[in-house]
Amino acid sequence: MRLGVLDVGSNTVHLLVVDAHHGAHPWPAHSEKAVLRLAEQIGRDGALTGTGENALVAAVAEAKASAARLTVDDLLAFATSAVRDAKNAAHVLGRVRAETGVALEVLSGADEARATFLAVRRWFGWSAGRLLVLDIGGGSLEVAAGIDEDPDIALSLPLGAGRLTREWLRVDPSSTEPPSALAVAELQEYVESMLDPVVDRMTQIGWERPVATSKTFRMLARLVGAAPSSAGLWARRGLSQNGLRQVIGFIRHIPPSKLSELEGVSSSRAHQLLAGAVVAEAVMRRLGIQSLDICPWALREGVILRRLDQLEPA
Repeated sequence: MRLGVLDVGSNTVHLLVVDAHHGAHPWPAHSEKAVLRLAEQIGRDGALTGTGENALVAAVAEAKASAARLTVDDLLAFATSAVRDAKNAAHVLGRVRAETGVALEVLSGADEARATFLAVRRWFGWSAGRLLVLDIGGGSLEVAAGIDEDPDIALSLPLGAGRLTREWLRVDPSSTEPPSALAVAELQEYVESMLDPVVDRMTQIGWERPVATSKTFRMLARLVGAAPSSAGLWARRGLSQNGLRQVIGFIRHIPPSKLSELEGVSSSRAHQLLAGAVVAEAVMRRLGIQSLDICPWALREGVILRRLDQLEPA
């Protein structure tokens, strides 16, 4: 069957179409995305702005049209932290459904962490042992650990790269000056305080193989020397704590408008890179992770795999 997954994230609205059936590897047939940066479209009142609303409705309508053109059998549509945390979430979801016919399911942070964990488990298999999975999105950080396909613990913190860029670094893609040393220091202090209650809980659970997903971790790994995307999904990629510290040491002095010139850095997320790096470094250091693996599968694949598990065997 042909499945479509419409992921309304904090940075992009991403439609992924795969051909798959029960027990089989889901093979991508089509992918398209619209960069909306909804995490940065939250006003001071905590609501998604009118501009953000309009862009979201248009992007969902376009994705639905693409899914119809590609004869998708089932479209799984969900939204994550940007919509979930918006004070006007009910209004936004109602408008999307009324104007596009798409009913977005709002995933909780814990559900995000569980679905991502499932994707990582399936990618690495049982031989990976007890997994620790980290995922830095635009609006939140997800952390999960366990030995099975469902993690023993799944947590979500408001430490997304887009959210922190807006609230603490206060820079945009066109900024020609790097964030001030004071702003970076205040961000680091805030991240540390948010991690305090999490570290003990995760350490008690324990793990054997730490893994990270998400565009933020992939960009950071590329800057440290990991294989480029052209090397394919199967190329092994990793990120070390020492390499990450070196990356932070030089990107903190580069204006956001120039970060996209670095190899492997997405132009749409370049200005969020420093905030994401601060979170990644703090998590790895606080949990004692010297190096971790990068998994190409994440939330979208987890949602697909869960849906396939619900199908009757052919």
